Amino acid sequence: MFKKILIANRGEIAVRIIRACKEMGIKSVAVYSEADKKALHTELASETVCIGKAASSESYLNMERIISAALVTGCDAIHPGFGFLSENPQFARMVQKCGLTFIGPNPDVMEKMGNKAEAIHSMKEAGVPIVPGSYKAVSMEEGHKIADEIGYPVLIKASMGGGGKGIKKVNNTKEFDTLYAEAKDEALKFFANDEIYVEKFIVSPKHIEVQVMCDKFGNVIHLFERNCSMQRRNQKMLEEAPCQSISKELKNKLYESAIKACKYVGYDSVGTIEFLVDKNENYYFIEMNTRIQVEHAVTEAITNVDIVKNMIKIAYGLKLPYKQEDIKQLGYALECRITAEDVFNDFRPNPGKINFMHTPGGMGVRIDTAVYTGYEISPFYDSMILKIVVSGQSRLECIRKMRAALEELIIDGVKTTIEFHYLLLHNPTFVLGNYDTTFVETFIKEVFENAKRLR
Repeated sequence: MFKKILIANRGEIAVRIIRACKEMGIKSVAVYSEADKKALHTELASETVCIGKAASSESYLNMERIISAALVTGCDAIHPGFGFLSENPQFARMVQKCGLTFIGPNPDVMEKMGNKAEAIHSMKEAGVPIVPGSYKAVSMEEGHKIADEIGYPVLIKASMGGGGKGIKKVNNTKEFDTLYAEAKDEALKFFANDEIYVEKFIVSPKHIEVQVMCDKFGNVIHLFERNCSMQRRNQKMLEEAPCQSISKELKNKLYESAIKACKYVGYDSVGTIEFLVDKNENYYFIEMNTRIQVEHAVTEAITNVDIVKNMIKIAYGLKLPYKQEDIKQLGYALECRITAEDVFNDFRPNPGKINFMHTPGGMGVRIDTAVYTGYEISPFYDSMILKIVVSGQSRLECIRKMRAALEELIIDGVKTTIEFHYLLLHNPTFVLGNYDTTFVETFIKEVFENAKRLR
């Protein structure tokens, strides 16, 4: 097994990986920017290396400095976590060329599946249902033609996109040129690639994803599905597993398609296949995440499988220790992402010092965080404070447990989304479970209107 791993990330995912390394008897190296000198991941790791200034471009996105830190400290491997360089095939290849192991998939597969247009084309060849669209990067003129053929509304999307960036909904032909140009500019800004493709906009879908684990010997299994439909501007706010509002028949089709997708491209790590499901239970592949995801803890809670440890073992070259029949679904789980945001100011990030923080506990309550009392939330990175994951025998038990956990959670010093999530968990539509990706925006309007009446 690896002797020492460098974690090329920060925040709660860096802490999560460091803890997994400790449990596996592996030493860890934390890299940090000048803004993260007092971050929790630097306190927990075996060694630390400062890799630059606060800006991500000068630290967590600086490939040469990260790899140099790994070499200087005698690491065997680099774990990229999620975000930053986690889905960058150039970084993965550089890591391998320097004699280190990249803890993630083969960079050729990462490149193929990271390019959204190419991934969709591959899934079409594999026989996985896809959303009607261009299947490749298109010019503005080509995009116009395809949009007319498949019918409005359509989505204009960055080929190398992610995290909700570089996506524009176009309702009619008059809007197309302006939104195409905006999406192209965003794509170049955030992903250094301005290729754009066009696909049909699926009205009021559910966003369902299947967690997969694949080793380097061709073995592929799924760890069931997650419902990630609770989104605002393509950013997930709450996840649950399993999804109780789709049929068992559809679930089996999703599992089969996810496994088929992985086998077709030769995937060899942990990852996620994401689908949209319409009101008639037609489903469509939308993308693959070739990394560990923020919401992996929800799946861990319902399967008792440590995804992070298995990701490390796969990268080392070990076979999966499970067959599909070994993976059992153990009840339900919910996850709330609590962020430092001002809900009543369009969810604007609210960095600052946490004066006091108290987190809940108890059976079936898990807190993933990298912050603490006295911690300064930096304006340079995302506004995530923590994730609360609760598990239980039923979905209703999880909802009640999450309500209790949020009542106990205290974060003083910055504005947060705690109260927003608490209200969400009491909404009848959410409690019934049959919501889709359009629900949050409607709910937000209701919250704002109620708040105005109370003032």
